[in-house]
Amino acid sequence: MVDLGSADARETAKAVRTGIISAQEACEAAIARIKHFNGPVNAVVVRDFDRALAAARQIDASRQPDDPRPLLGVPMTVKESNDVAGLPTTWGMEAFKDLPIEADAVVVQRLKAAGAIILGKTNAPVALADWQTENPVYGRTLNPYDPSRSPGGSSGGSAVALATGMVPLEIGSDIGGSIRVPSHMCGVFGHKPTYGIVPLRGHGFPGTDGVDVPMAVVGPMARNAGDLVTAMEVIAGPEDGIGYRLDLPPARHGALKDFRVLVLDALPGVAADVETRTAVSDLADSLSEAGATVSDDVSILPRLDTMHSSYVKMLNTVITRGTPGAEPMDAHAWMELLDEQMRVTRAWRAVFDEHDVVIAPVFSTPAFPYQTDPNWANRSLMVDGVPQPYGAQLAWAGLATFPGLPSTCVPVARSSESLPIGLQLIGAPYGDWTTLALAQLMESAGLTR
Repeated sequence: MVDLGSADARETAKAVRTGIISAQEACEAAIARIKHFNGPVNAVVVRDFDRALAAARQIDASRQPDDPRPLLGVPMTVKESNDVAGLPTTWGMEAFKDLPIEADAVVVQRLKAAGAIILGKTNAPVALADWQTENPVYGRTLNPYDPSRSPGGSSGGSAVALATGMVPLEIGSDIGGSIRVPSHMCGVFGHKPTYGIVPLRGHGFPGTDGVDVPMAVVGPMARNAGDLVTAMEVIAGPEDGIGYRLDLPPARHGALKDFRVLVLDALPGVAADVETRTAVSDLADSLSEAGATVSDDVSILPRLDTMHSSYVKMLNTVITRGTPGAEPMDAHAWMELLDEQMRVTRAWRAVFDEHDVVIAPVFSTPAFPYQTDPNWANRSLMVDGVPQPYGAQLAWAGLATFPGLPSTCVPVARSSESLPIGLQLIGAPYGDWTTLALAQLMESAGLTR
């Protein structure tokens, strides 16, 4: 019999496909886990159990032994910001509690077509704009490793639902580390795809339905790297009716010994704490012992300080669009910023002519105690006893976000307080299969925790 509390998405789908369990049994078991585990952590904040059970029964009624759907009968949740017809999409804002949602996001449509069963939605901070997960609509989500600490954000509920075993698969989103930071702080895996390869329709600011948000992505989160791959195979690719198809290059290598890795543990003006730096150096040593070529010569990288400045300027423009009092940017300045983004992306392409993956921290520290001041300018983080501006952490996210690179977060260590530490594996544009392959190889070699 399959232990559904520990089974991953692929194991669950295989068990349903072969008739070892029914989709209804898988769904009922996940619902029971949510009812049991969710109360103390408040991760799953929108429940859709009746429709989920109906979908499971429909799968059971139509199931064939050779059913090709890769997520057949897999119960899962999605971040609250992803539209699901009939469920609220508030982005944590009370003004949108009653906004009708009439259609599924494209990603949700694809998950359902692949056999997944959507049980509900997970919590996120107001406007998805924090590395904490708290809002006036649903309340605060707690880190399962230490309830006084943040689970990360903005896909904090997603990470907690995975870390507590409620579901095997989740969908988050990322523009400022919102997949990677919660994955790091809750000890799970997450993948920020290359910009533009996963459709964003149905993941927009409530009440809007226009152009895709620059730099923003939707991506999978899971308890292992293999499930990230399966989810990406389901959700990636252009929308129907577009005259091209996605054809990502295959992973560059199939063995650890063949990878060329550049490691990075500090940024201009942004320090990582000693335990995070140790996690980077320990992983570098392990990869070197496995035969990989490892370098710490970061002189090949673009000017990270100027890149960060451009990233923050673009991010602020994107997230304050339409906000009263926001700093305006004229069309000429915006075009110049897009030019700079392209120059930076080309510079990163040159990096990946010589290296396959760049390994870096996701955040300067493990999960930090919740902070209550709503103004980021008044917040600080203690890094080895030294206060650091809260917003400075954007620099780690921007490494991959501004140039649109893929980045896979992998849990690699525990702190002295038993908190998870994850690192990001950054790849070339459209090098998603390469970073995911390295994550899988690390997992197989016992280099993840």
